[in-house]
Amino acid sequence: MASKKINFGAGPAKIPEAVMEKAAREFLVYGNSGVSILEMSHRSSDFTAIIKEAEKLMREEMSIPNEFEVLFMQGGGTGQFAAIPMNIARGRDTADYAVTGTWSDKAGKEAEKYINVRKVFPSMKPYTTIPDYGSWDRKSDAAYLYYCANETVHGVEFHTPPETHADVPLVADISSNFLSRPFDFANHGIVFGGTQKNLGAAGLTVALVRKDLIGHESRHCPSILSYKEMHTNNSVYNTPSVYGIYITKLVLEWIRDTGGVNKLFTTNQEKSRLMYETIDGSDGFFSCPVDAAHRSHMNVPFRIGGGDESLEAAFLKGATERGMVGLKGHRSVGGIRASIYNAVTLDETKALVDWMNEFETANRK
Repeated sequence: MASKKINFGAGPAKIPEAVMEKAAREFLVYGNSGVSILEMSHRSSDFTAIIKEAEKLMREEMSIPNEFEVLFMQGGGTGQFAAIPMNIARGRDTADYAVTGTWSDKAGKEAEKYINVRKVFPSMKPYTTIPDYGSWDRKSDAAYLYYCANETVHGVEFHTPPETHADVPLVADISSNFLSRPFDFANHGIVFGGTQKNLGAAGLTVALVRKDLIGHESRHCPSILSYKEMHTNNSVYNTPSVYGIYITKLVLEWIRDTGGVNKLFTTNQEKSRLMYETIDGSDGFFSCPVDAAHRSHMNVPFRIGGGDESLEAAFLKGATERGMVGLKGHRSVGGIRASIYNAVTLDETKALVDWMNEFETANRK
């Protein structure tokens, strides 16, 4: 049997070993059900208990205010790019978008099919920073203000939520920093994310929707993307991602048992500090293009030798030989990207830093 490697991939990403061990024990027969979780009816009492516990844990670990509903949906974060304008336009014909990277750009382009999209600042390509909030051109009659809290591809993160007008709810994509740090729900209307990075397996999306925004969907909105239908049917309008919800429940238990989101955030800060200090202390051998004020705690992109592709290929080859995978940068930007999500330990991050230091010593000219 092949040995387990350290997964620095951007997603699907590493799942805590304790979660996978428990899932393995329960795989063939779940509890007293007599069947595998993969065979379990989504209408059964066993699954009803699982989804209720997942919601309870989500509320507790993320400190979700009572005015938000927890919806377990499908279609990935990408499905929400369409669901959002179709659900919460409320008769307004324009929405504001803060485009800070690949995923907010994709969200805006999808939303254009259903609502007029207005960018609140000019294009920031190659996406290395976030403009000062005071420079944003935000309108008080916008349906909402959309932003991606952490751009997985470019490693740009909002460390505080954007400012918005009183009647313009914030919409946040937190797919790649979900429960990696405390979240401030103030002024938000929708907070959503796929679970395949910090919350479990691919195939499940969690949408946290403010109650007053539910029930305004357009007549063209598919039922599967309707917040009203999902809320009315307790997230089982159709067959949900049964196994995905189960794994997310286990991950939420792991978060609780390891000290909660505040403890995770402390560890995540230490992991990212080690990475950025190594990069910045290399006198240019390693370089991170992202403005230091907006660097991600989750996704650390860097180049080697000013973008020397042969050096980067050698680095990746050596990393693989040392049991580290998933480090190749996104195809749109190249280079290296280390995704140090919640399940990646401090010791695993140190192993990567040790390899970076070894590689620099051997290859610096």
